[in-house]
Amino acid sequence: MCFFAAPSPTSPRRRVRPLLTALLLALPAAWSALPGVSAQAAQYVGSVQLTLTVDQTLGYANGQPLTLPLPPRNVGGRLMVPLRETADALAQPLTVVGTQLQIGRLLVSPQTGQGWLAGAPQEAGNVALVGGVPYVSARLLADGLGANFTADGAGKLVTITALRAGGNPLAPQARFSTDKAVYAPGERVVYTEYPFDPDGANITARRWTGRQDAFFKPGNYTVSLQVTNARGVQSAPFSRTIRVEGPAVDTPLGYALKYSELGDAISDPQVLSYPAVYAQPVPRESFPLLFSDSPEAPTQSGVLYQDTVAGRARLLAYHLNALNRPARLYVMARNLEARPVEVRTERQGETAPTRVEGQLGQVTLLDYFASSADHTLTLAPGELAAVYASPTLGIGSGVNVMQDLTTSGRVELTFLMLEDGLPPTLQVLQQLPYLPLDGKHQRGTFPGAVRALRVDLTRLPARLVIGDGHLDPAIMGVDRLTGQPMRLVGNYGVLYDLEVNGTAGTVVALSPRGGLYRGAMNILDGAVNQTIKLPRTGNALIPDQPVLLWRPATNRLNIDFVPSSGSNLPISLVFYPARLPGLGVPSLPGLSGAGLGGTGLGGTVKTYQP
Repeated sequence: MCFFAAPSPTSPRRRVRPLLTALLLALPAAWSALPGVSAQAAQYVGSVQLTLTVDQTLGYANGQPLTLPLPPRNVGGRLMVPLRETADALAQPLTVVGTQLQIGRLLVSPQTGQGWLAGAPQEAGNVALVGGVPYVSARLLADGLGANFTADGAGKLVTITALRAGGNPLAPQARFSTDKAVYAPGERVVYTEYPFDPDGANITARRWTGRQDAFFKPGNYTVSLQVTNARGVQSAPFSRTIRVEGPAVDTPLGYALKYSELGDAISDPQVLSYPAVYAQPVPRESFPLLFSDSPEAPTQSGVLYQDTVAGRARLLAYHLNALNRPARLYVMARNLEARPVEVRTERQGETAPTRVEGQLGQVTLLDYFASSADHTLTLAPGELAAVYASPTLGIGSGVNVMQDLTTSGRVELTFLMLEDGLPPTLQVLQQLPYLPLDGKHQRGTFPGAVRALRVDLTRLPARLVIGDGHLDPAIMGVDRLTGQPMRLVGNYGVLYDLEVNGTAGTVVALSPRGGLYRGAMNILDGAVNQTIKLPRTGNALIPDQPVLLWRPATNRLNIDFVPSSGSNLPISLVFYPARLPGLGVPSLPGLSGAGLGGTGLGGTVKTYQP
């Protein structure tokens, strides 16, 4: 055990400048960010041999080139080295003790220029501030570490050989490897993590510095990992240096199309310049949509919308509770026949209650595509029952529900907003007012709740525009409460049944064109049936940052898409080629180098990513 003779609290040496104090206290946080310095070599060998030259930043650690942020200096005839940078190069811990710095048995006070070795004061001139940076005599530093020290006769070249530091026995160890040391620009870097804790505690946090899945410009890149265990103890940073050189094998867009997760945003500044593809209508069974969105935020209990159906119908309601008390949304079915009638719910999606408007449509669609419920109500003649009842909505909360029904006879469907505690009985229904339109949103009955389209891809890239009102016109209907014609802006509630041919060797993405978008799509690709959350996290917002949707495995892709309530239209489905020039398919403007799938012009697809 070593004891250090630190200055007394009353000594003038304790009067530290505020800026220097802040710099000292900031040392641990800034330690892992030092450029060009890596402790990697010391983590696998017994000693670190560091060779430095006066006034030169280039040195050698165990024979490997090393660049220090600051060079050694000749100060007052002594060869001095920057303390913290040299400590890092030697893989030695440097700690802050009050306003002083400690490394091994050496304690220094940069502001006073004093040093203590094993508690013994050292000769003046061994510690100095050079441009505000703490420097220490290379010989004294070696003595503090118990290291071997050699210097040439001219005093310009110095070698310090220090034993690897033991470290904190309770600290976890950060470790990772890469599949190679030298990469081409745009080539995927495969990282394998293998940190551990000496007592087997869980690794609960990881902090990476400089990590990228691919580097697109030549150069040297230092990547570091620091981990934290379940006790809150951090490891020392562990670093590796990656070299990038040679011809590029991918661009950022090409790499993203090849490797990004489904539902992730990618960057494509040219997306709006791609030609629109023509979608051909296909005859298919359809049925009406009953849409209730006006008044979107009712301020009193009342009837929101009402119509009569027989057979199949889709219901879509989107409302916010603007009553000054809790309320509930109901969809009531009343049998208009003189015989019993069955009302069967084939599919339903719901979001309620929520104050986050963007959640309303996305959660409903995910619920709807996952729905396999088959519920039937049998109504006697004139009987009234709820086919949907929302949870209680707090003031300002919203509800979105989409429901596919089939009835065996004529049924009157009524959308109601009722303040909490008011029962949805026939007597109450007959006394409620019909709420007027709000002048901003739509309601009504719209024939054609299913829009079947076929798309044949003949050139790439291409865009299929949905919900713009021009290339994809809005469906027309009527408000049965007023008789007023209605144009369903955005086609909310319309199921687009898309058959896309020629999809083999493509990548599909969704580009938001009207602002924030959060939704979902259902994909049928051969035997694969999958619902995709769009985007996977957050919101899609910027047109030139499309969200990756699918990498088709077959030549025909079926996509079920419903415009998401609470989100903005139009959107575009973007179809990219999955291979590039030299591989027998059309080129993608702005891209060159490797293929987006399969074997590229400069490298192969790496499928392993632990």
